[in-house]
Amino acid sequence: MYVPKQLFFTKGVGVHKEYLASFELALRDAGIEKYNIVTVSSIYPVGCKKITREKGLEQLKPGQIIHAVMARNATSEPNRLVAASIGAAIPADKKMYGYLSEHHPFGETEGVAGDYAEDLAASMLATTLGIDFDPDKAWNEKLQVFKMSGEIVRTFNVTKSARGNKNGLWTTVIAATILLP
Repeated sequence: MYVPKQLFFTKGVGVHKEYLASFELALRDAGIEKYNIVTVSSIYPVGCKKITREKGLEQLKPGQIIHAVMARNATSEPNRLVAASIGAAIPADKKMYGYLSEHHPFGETEGVAGDYAEDLAASMLATTLGIDFDPDKAWNEKLQVFKMSGEIVRTFNVTKSARGNKNGLWTTVIAATILLP
């Protein structure tokens, strides 16, 4: 059974006349273009250690199959705002899994998209832990409930946003969590 022991976060943007090439350039900007990426769902594994992108990339070999939780968005519309965000929520109980969330909106700034992804991950973890909260409350109010419960120890996000190329070239943004053995 393979359960990741380490993970790292990365993000990137790419611009090109071809959609696929813009995605490739976003992967390059994120440092993960050399790998065969298999996307997986959004569980932060029990006891998984967060490491830096640099330390994570040192462990990988070109062509290696890697598992990733990835958010991706693209546009060819000039000046259209796109974002890709990964939110994370880690429980206080080290024997419990956490949550990662993917969010890929249009028209949201990096800050708004990141807050939303973080809120989504924290909300998913909160419902798993049985924390009582009002889902319609603002993120800051929910965050206080989550932190006061003592059940959620940390939340954060990794987000990339960009405006569509003014000449109509494809602009792709990605945010990813790379899971390592």
